[in-house]
Amino acid sequence: MKRIGLTVRGRSLLAGGIATAVCALVLDERDLLRIGLFVCLLPVVSLLLAIRTRRAVQVTRTLAPERVSAGGSAQVALDLSGGPVFGALRLADTVPDAAGPVPATPPRFTVHRIGSRGARVTYPLVPPLRGAHRIGPLAGRAVGALGLAEFTREMIPADRLLVVPQVVPLRGAPRALGSGEGIPGAAAQQGQGSPDVMVRTYRQGDELRRVHWRSTARHDELMVRLEERPWHAGVSLLLDRRDHAHRGHGTGASLEYAVTLVASIAAHLIRRGEPLKIVTEDGVPLADPASSAGGAGLDPLLDALAVLRPVARPDLSGPPTAPGRDVVAVLGALTPEDAGALAARHPGGGYAILLDTPTWAGAPASEPAAAEVLRRAGWHVTVATARTTPAEAWSALVAGAPVGAR
Repeated sequence: MKRIGLTVRGRSLLAGGIATAVCALVLDERDLLRIGLFVCLLPVVSLLLAIRTRRAVQVTRTLAPERVSAGGSAQVALDLSGGPVFGALRLADTVPDAAGPVPATPPRFTVHRIGSRGARVTYPLVPPLRGAHRIGPLAGRAVGALGLAEFTREMIPADRLLVVPQVVPLRGAPRALGSGEGIPGAAAQQGQGSPDVMVRTYRQGDELRRVHWRSTARHDELMVRLEERPWHAGVSLLLDRRDHAHRGHGTGASLEYAVTLVASIAAHLIRRGEPLKIVTEDGVPLADPASSAGGAGLDPLLDALAVLRPVARPDLSGPPTAPGRDVVAVLGALTPEDAGALAARHPGGGYAILLDTPTWAGAPASEPAAAEVLRRAGWHVTVATARTTPAEAWSALVAGAPVGAR
């Protein structure tokens, strides 16, 4: 976008000057001719000054920081150099609503002077929604001191502001998570007198000869002995991003809740030292950091979640879980058939936070039928509504509560 020329005032003055000069020639009035030529000269000089300003003024944009969490704050600085400015330089930066420009201070500025050290203008951003947002381009419009000439052009292109999901502090973990058992209710403890014995809660179909009575007495529930110490390959954190499985828009959408919950669980498990991989509903890894111990692999996971978009995939069919991996799933709306397909993919069971997505559209809370299908398949399931915070949903899963809604 580049444009330079006379304003309406400038064109009118130029036309008036030409008419005056012509009349002066006809009437042979030298003084009137001088006035006409002077009037014609004013817009021409203003146009030349506008051209000079257009070529001389340079602007750079700085984002601090360039990566921020949703709801966090960032500052944009525009540094100008190369003045002087004859008249006024009006700057307008392009910022999407999702990047959070402050309504009281929109990114539009008027600069009247650029000193020898340059000039700086700043404005804040508080992005409410994750994503890769384009800040810019910056448009500049300079108007001469008399308002006779102007130029408009794109002064700098757009920059990228990456907004990652908010991470909510979580506490605790389900007892069997990380034990390598891959099923809910397992307790990774050693039986007294048997150094290598591991136990888990009794499930229908287990042989009674495998009951470990000392652990049963300790936990006040029936526990069975594992034949050998299982190998633990890590945790697969499954995110259901199917478009039709979610409700709501913007920051109030159930998909945004699910992304925040997954980001928080990932940060929590990584800090606990769990090897972690986030997969989508089709089983494809969203990000696979080289190392997740101590939080080293959290940034690539958050970056991948920042740009995640819903898909039109109709079901949850996909490859089965790798042997030795536990599964934690954050799920949108499921039909009983979807729940059966998910259970078939992960025959060892897992942990699921099932979103009651109609509540994001204002419907009353009710437990989805898919929750019971998953429980019968050996999954540990809790249900979250639009009023359930991510911390409450995780605490309900840790405590074994069937419904995390309030």
